[in-house]
Amino acid sequence: MQRFRHDGVEIAFFDEGQGKPIVLVHGFASTAQVNWVYPGWVTSLTDAGRRVIAFDNRGHGTSTKLYDPAAYRPSAMAGDVRTLLDHLGLDHADIMGYSMGARIAAFFALEHGDRLRRAVFGGLGIHLVDGGGAAERIAAALEAPTLAEVRDPLARMFRAFAEQTKSDLKALAACARGSRENLTRAQGRAITAPVLVAVGTKDALAGSARELAVLLPRGRALDIPGRDHMLAVGDKVFKAAVLDFLAEQP
Repeated sequence: MQRFRHDGVEIAFFDEGQGKPIVLVHGFASTAQVNWVYPGWVTSLTDAGRRVIAFDNRGHGTSTKLYDPAAYRPSAMAGDVRTLLDHLGLDHADIMGYSMGARIAAFFALEHGDRLRRAVFGGLGIHLVDGGGAAERIAAALEAPTLAEVRDPLARMFRAFAEQTKSDLKALAACARGSRENLTRAQGRAITAPVLVAVGTKDALAGSARELAVLLPRGRALDIPGRDHMLAVGDKVFKAAVLDFLAEQP
């Protein structure tokens, strides 16, 4: 893992392969390795002739841990992506995010659209604009003394995943409270890059891919058949659609 700094935050990343660059942004409580290496994304993309850049979001993996929710606003985390491009001397790149990473990718597309070619929003549909209500439940679960004391099924899932990834639970609680900012519908309509919105048909967290795709001026929906939020990320249908989408000519 290499490192760069943005506003005093040290971010760990890796850079593999050659070709057109794509930046991968992982989901909440995950890491670049867990979200992108283990499910085979890095291999699939490099085999397709792409340069793959993936990093540990602030508060995650081996990047700096922060404990103020304001440090995790999506605009700040999108700024990490922009600074990574600057660090590598890249004018443009594709970007793919999953779950929280899709939210970061959306804010990057909105605020730094001149640096973006194409985007993939995985594991997040219309709840990008109308979701809410779960942040405090998840944060409370992360702050609970033990997993056994968490009764809320959704919050328990995130707490269990955070323990599996050996995450800093206090930092994740701050991230849960600070990162779940929605786009407005007007902001969604202002994203002009081509976007593939991909959501599992059994994903109860993301909301409809099609509803979000219709809102985006150049949006396209993919329903990942038979997959929930956790299992969709490595699905072969998802991978094939992403590779086809990225290969399209401007």
